[in-house]
Amino acid sequence: MVFSPDTFLKNLPLPATEKWKDGVWYIEVYRHGTMQLEIFAPKNKDYQTPHEQDELYIIISGTSEFIKESEHYTCKVGDVIFVEAGRVHRFENFSDDFITWVIFYGPKGGETSV
Repeated sequence: MVFSPDTFLKNLPLPATEKWKDGVWYIEVYRHGTMQLEIFAPKNKDYQTPHEQDELYIIISGTSEFIKESEHYTCKVGDVIFVEAGRVHRFENFSDDFITWVIFYGPKGGETSV
């Protein structure tokens, strides 16, 4: 299967919610087993909260600062970010063209180290 960002970005934003007051700027693209693929293109503010599964971000457009608890990173196209389940994290100061793939996978609570 091949997934193109443009196919899904045209459906954003989804209607606003109590949590995402400016509209929902992510959409599920595909799901298989424990894996879920989304595309995320935040505008104004990233309202996300910790997730139950481990997660990968693959930056496909723009730039952003990424905060994971006390760690701060600058990210750009091509960067991959790993976030363990349950960790507080968010994007800040993202460019207008910022877009990332999001991949959730594994059991609730995350996978354990080998």
